[in-house]
Amino acid sequence: MRRAVCPGSFDPITNGHLDIIGRASKLYDVVHVAVMINQSKKGLFTVDERIELIREVTADFGNVEVESFHGLLVDFCKQREIPAIVKGLRAVSDFDYELQMAQMNNGLSGVETLFVPTNPTYSFLSSSLVKEVATWGGDVSHLLPPTVHEALVKRLGER
Repeated sequence: MRRAVCPGSFDPITNGHLDIIGRASKLYDVVHVAVMINQSKKGLFTVDERIELIREVTADFGNVEVESFHGLLVDFCKQREIPAIVKGLRAVSDFDYELQMAQMNNGLSGVETLFVPTNPTYSFLSSSLVKEVATWGGDVSHLLPPTVHEALVKRLGER
């Protein structure tokens, strides 16, 4: 069985993330979406909320499993016998950082990293940018799955 992981914080998941996960789901039998737990950062959504949102928007793929992790991604991969990490690249600046991570991960465990160029429609997109624009009242509905957009608007209204 061919397995891969798409890691990230996904706070919140965007159409760019969803595009990469969807493309990976066509290449692998099982795609694990690993939601990073970072104790030093306070996310807009809790890890459990992010997991639930991701499960909702990836349900139609049929081969995506979503769970959280903390620590080294290679340990997550080793525990689940996942040989490949799939990462989307938006720009050359992403490549510089991701190449270092890929080489470190491979050196630590032999896990391979596959880089997928982002759909040009989403090349500028990040969760941070979406949150910032939405906080100031900008329309980000076209950048998020509808259920995620609803959750974002609701959460920002609670602040």
